[in-house]
Amino acid sequence: MAKKKRSYMRTREDKIFDTSNVIFMIILCIFMLYPFLNQLAVSFNEASDAIRGGIYLWPREFTLHNYEHVFEKAAIWQAILISVLRTVVGAGVGLLCTAMVAYAIAQPHFMFKRSVAIIFIMTMYFNGGLIPTFLLMRDLGLIGSFWVYILPALISAFNLIIMRSFIEGLPQSIFESAKIDGAGDFRIFFKIVLPLSLPVLATVALFVAVFQWNQWFDVFLYNSSIKELTTLQYELMKILQNSSTSSGDAASAFVSSAGGSRESVTPKAIQATMTIVASVPIIMVYPFLQKYFVKGMTLGAVK
Repeated sequence: MAKKKRSYMRTREDKIFDTSNVIFMIILCIFMLYPFLNQLAVSFNEASDAIRGGIYLWPREFTLHNYEHVFEKAAIWQAILISVLRTVVGAGVGLLCTAMVAYAIAQPHFMFKRSVAIIFIMTMYFNGGLIPTFLLMRDLGLIGSFWVYILPALISAFNLIIMRSFIEGLPQSIFESAKIDGAGDFRIFFKIVLPLSLPVLATVALFVAVFQWNQWFDVFLYNSSIKELTTLQYELMKILQNSSTSSGDAASAFVSSAGGSRESVTPKAIQATMTIVASVPIIMVYPFLQKYFVKGMTLGAVK
């Protein structure tokens, strides 16, 4: 006997509600995307023409000169390299260390699990202060090195809580069966916990990667005088600072001869170009982690 299909008659109120939701979401998307699309249009527009204003979603005089001017500088390529390295290394090492600590404090037989958890949570409310932190980095010999970007931000208390909650939600029978078969904690962690924790691992990896990619203040504090350790965000910050202190686009425009042509570039055009260059890589990574990100946030909030 075929099952009767339930028919749902949409009322007038349902249609009004759905239409209002669609209109609201379209308006919200426009407000969220417009600043990025406007910067994209300015970055592809001829710099002296952009001074006149009136550029919204499409460049009035298309050119690639702004990007040529940015990428002809060796410091930008070095900054991109360091930014990519600190993002990859920071996310990889931080993810492994966070997962190991989360697995340890998620074990019911761990004697000091509550004390360790409280110590990490306290770091979310208190810190040592700017000067003591700088003195600590100096005494550890991290100033002037690449590892000053990685070690201080190795474990985040927020990411630790998310990962611990996820691991605590895994069936304990799996761990008990593995221990009966003779597996130790390291084997359980690498062979069972990590494969089952892919959603929350992707979530935490995205958090750490975005944090590492957007950081510039630690470069300013510890490695501002070392060009080999500069990052893309720090270079963008310097451009934004120079742009805000300039007397105006028209007064601060200058001529560049990149690619054999002589075209003017302005702080506004370079600012828009650097913003796009610094934003696009992380935007391209997010779609690949989106499904894990949503699932990991949901499962990590079970307890």
